[in-house]
Amino acid sequence: MSKEFKEIHALRQNYTRDELDKSQVGNDPIQLFKQWFEQAQDSDILEPNAMILSTVSADLRSHARTVLLKEITENGFVFYTNYQSAKAMDIEHSAYVSITFLWKELQRQVRIEGRAEKITIERSETYFHSRPRGSQLGAWASPQSDIILDRSVLQDNLKALEDKYPEGQPIPVPPHWGGYEIKTDFIEFWQGRPSRLHDRIAFTSTEDSWNVVRLAP
Repeated sequence: MSKEFKEIHALRQNYTRDELDKSQVGNDPIQLFKQWFEQAQDSDILEPNAMILSTVSADLRSHARTVLLKEITENGFVFYTNYQSAKAMDIEHSAYVSITFLWKELQRQVRIEGRAEKITIERSETYFHSRPRGSQLGAWASPQSDIILDRSVLQDNLKALEDKYPEGQPIPVPPHWGGYEIKTDFIEFWQGRPSRLHDRIAFTSTEDSWNVVRLAP
């Protein structure tokens, strides 16, 4: 057995920071998420809006990658991407996705499931024009998920776009770029506890409310 394997095997952390009881969570998981998210922001966590987006492709392979949450709505969670990317192709195949937030500094995790739906062009345009100029150009410059020869492809694309849209000139929204809103039907809040007896509270949507249960760790 290698030294490296032994070291990994021995890694463990005992969680003692906080607790989560069913009596504390209320009946609206979106509001509880907002509270936890604000606490994550106040804890100086690097990019607390980073989330793992998991999808399933047409050949039934699961894919996961990190994206950034950009809006919390009454119905769910919004992120933006290239509509021609691999993740978008997965969503075309199966709109049911999951996202996971890990705020290890708070010893917390949130798992969310739901259906991803494209938002309106108008909403995408509003957000696109709020982005830094470099990010706007990058949305045009990168053929996301395509195979490219090397980084010079991106640099050449960016240079051509900088010439086409000089400083001060508006940059249009690419037709292949926009947002998805994940319409949520399941949210699980996880709080680390001692001896691996973690707290897990899960919300599942019903016709007009949420069913709340405690899950064994």
